[in-house]
Amino acid sequence: MEQFKGQPRLPKFAVPKRYDIRLKPDLSACKFSGSVAIELNIVADTRFIVLNAAELSVDTTSVSFTHSSNSKVLRPSKVDVVEEDEILVLEFADTLPIGMGLLTIRFQGTLNDKMKGFYTSTYNHNGEKKNMAVTQFVPADARQCFPCWDEPACKAMFKITLDVPSKLVALSNMPIIEEKVDGDLKTVSYQESPIMSTYLVAIVVGLFDYVEHLTSDGVKVRVYCQVGKVNQAKFALGVAVRTLELYKDYFEVPYPLPKLDMVAIPDFAFGAMENYGLITYREMALLYDDQHSAATNKQRVVIAIAHELAHQWFGNLVTMEWWTHLWLNEGFATWVSYLAADNLFPEWKGWTQFLDEYTEGLQLDGLAESHPIEVEINHTREIDEIFDAISYKKGASVIRMLQSYLGAECFQRSLASYIKKFACSNAKTEDLWAALEEGSDEPVNKLMNSWTRQKGYPVITVEVKDQKLVFEQSQFLASGSHGDGQWIVPITLCCGSYDVGMNFLLESKSGTLDMKEFLSDKSNLASAWVKLNVDQTGFYRVKYNEDLAARLQNAIENKHLSATDRYGILDDSFALCMARQQSLNSLLTLMGAYREELEYTVLFNLINISYKVERIAADAAPELLEYIRQFFISLFLHLEDKLGWEPKTGESHLDAMLRGEVLTALVVFGHDLTLKEASRRFRAFLDDRNTPLLHPDIRKASYVAVMREVSTSNRFGYESLLRVYRETDLSQEKTRVLSSLTSSPDHNIILEALNFLLSSEVRHQDAVLGLSVSREGRETAWTWLKDNWEHISKIWGSGYLITRFVSSIVSLFASFEKAEEIEEFFASRDKSKIARTLKQSIERVHINANWVQSVQREEHLAKALKGLVLRKI
Repeated sequence: MEQFKGQPRLPKFAVPKRYDIRLKPDLSACKFSGSVAIELNIVADTRFIVLNAAELSVDTTSVSFTHSSNSKVLRPSKVDVVEEDEILVLEFADTLPIGMGLLTIRFQGTLNDKMKGFYTSTYNHNGEKKNMAVTQFVPADARQCFPCWDEPACKAMFKITLDVPSKLVALSNMPIIEEKVDGDLKTVSYQESPIMSTYLVAIVVGLFDYVEHLTSDGVKVRVYCQVGKVNQAKFALGVAVRTLELYKDYFEVPYPLPKLDMVAIPDFAFGAMENYGLITYREMALLYDDQHSAATNKQRVVIAIAHELAHQWFGNLVTMEWWTHLWLNEGFATWVSYLAADNLFPEWKGWTQFLDEYTEGLQLDGLAESHPIEVEINHTREIDEIFDAISYKKGASVIRMLQSYLGAECFQRSLASYIKKFACSNAKTEDLWAALEEGSDEPVNKLMNSWTRQKGYPVITVEVKDQKLVFEQSQFLASGSHGDGQWIVPITLCCGSYDVGMNFLLESKSGTLDMKEFLSDKSNLASAWVKLNVDQTGFYRVKYNEDLAARLQNAIENKHLSATDRYGILDDSFALCMARQQSLNSLLTLMGAYREELEYTVLFNLINISYKVERIAADAAPELLEYIRQFFISLFLHLEDKLGWEPKTGESHLDAMLRGEVLTALVVFGHDLTLKEASRRFRAFLDDRNTPLLHPDIRKASYVAVMREVSTSNRFGYESLLRVYRETDLSQEKTRVLSSLTSSPDHNIILEALNFLLSSEVRHQDAVLGLSVSREGRETAWTWLKDNWEHISKIWGSGYLITRFVSSIVSLFASFEKAEEIEEFFASRDKSKIARTLKQSIERVHINANWVQSVQREEHLAKALKGLVLRKI
């Protein structure tokens, strides 16, 4: 027995080949009963069968193993459930015969309310609250539904039968082959699945409407939603059909199953889950309402569908061997979702927008408490925390970097051969590198190991010496300290024009490049701008010396640079400023060069950087806060004039999204006329929910404006927003309200809003959406978190959402004393689910505190800032 405890993985004595699962959920009592018959291949001498089971009541008398060769029924002499390791150990008196056999087990379980395993989600039908039953098995919760080998490499076929109320829709991975109705109950049998991992098995039982369409090669695609919401499902259906056809061509392999169902689930912890043939989504990630959804919602639906459909090949057909290789699934699906979106909606400029993902990867990976893309997983409890920006966003970014280096055609061709080679089996990172190396004749393995096996990334410093460009790489850390990482860096650069450029690999700590060899007559290294990391395809930052930085700022002002390069220069400058390698004065001066910027993605980043700078300035130099705000208002005000408050006929999707971002920024920075107009429009909306005065694109701005005016003595806006929340059935509208409620500067209102998040009126999945408190409210939020930590741990502690409570509230602070207080509070509490997140959040507090001190030491900041404001940018 002891030999099986505390192990990261199950022993390899037995290999499951096929599961026959029968389940009977009781939606009223929130329980289920079931049985499983597992065809096993015993491959080594053993007296034990060890598999996963968690929170199941196993009927020990039902357990038997029948060997195929002699049909002899063996019963275990001992059945042990090891709760802390979530394993079921069956000990037999004699060594089990090698070869195939059948293991049968009966069990019972609870339909929990934790949004994991086999759980309940609630919905209203004709004014009555109803339960549906849903599965969510990623990363390791199939074991909460049936005993199994719950590891990605243990692929098998699944035959599923359900006993459910006859009036309900019952879905699984495969199409229904038989349905027998017996009064109030029906038995539904499904086709046997192809070989797949346990985490991809799925079941949904509830009351649904659907829309359907066929792909050109006959795959039936359906979108299921709550009764009455079917119009909101039509957009997703069209996107799914087109995306399936795109991927069939790109991967050179047809979609592997006969049908694809996509279901909107009211209670869902993740954004969506790629279960084979039965993809589950949060409502806001699948449904789109023409009248009440914003342009950002539309884009989110497209990206979510493209991401989950990519997994049907990359993850489901070819599966990672172990969670160490999670990034293979998630990084790839993140990257390819932009490829699909860019193909379906080229006017959205998807690859420019991808930079938002790229930046999130850089931000997390700039911490000392980051982790490598390939991260050791020694226990299932460690898996949840790596569903983060490293696995998804850095993963996607290094794939984009490699695709850019190898070329799009070579990359696609090699990828298709990788999928064909590993179809219906498992792969590791090195298998992908081998396929790409074979297809490109490039040293992919050597190049990429430096990016996946060590954490962090480099900053490349560049300067001009004697008509030569001199480069040096060192690990970038947001703390300002230097790490000792070294990378093989694909350097791209251009000089004075996008027609004059070159690429090379920087394999050592430093390098030089003689520019005379490739500069044209028109260019001159003494005056031309030099841009490294062209279009931000490389996962690194660049630090230019003062002269080169000044030339780039001039190139921005004279509109010589692409949107992606304008974005990159700004983002690198901000990161260097935070790491105290550049002054705030120089960052603000650079930001001033973007006064005529019109590109959505560049402005989205400029606005986010403005928010962060304002927070730091409020701590470092409160006497300058008004100047900072006036500077930012002057930066964005021209856009309010250009975009207006209402949609214009024929305007772009990007302008529709930008309008909301610009107006929200002007509200946050306290622009009086914007606040008044937002409030006026909100009042009109309260009188008529269909008024054209408050388009969905600008509602968030209006809600934040209303909350900025709320106080204990003036509760009108807060009460009105709660009314909007209670009256709407659209999850996207509820999200807008929740994410605005804590924007008030009044401590009592913030506390009331935070308490509302814990009430029964807010679904557990949505509570984390309201944690973005105003700077004035961070102390209130921290006290609230401490006071409610036991309750929060109980409700959210078993899933990944618990980490959001920590990161959202802790990371707001900027003092060493507060970091110490936070450490002391958590020292005596269970940190098994939040250990990595807590360390990262405390590191951010230290980074903020050091940045505050650095800003306080800047001698001419006040004078420079007043000058910027007076220029009326």
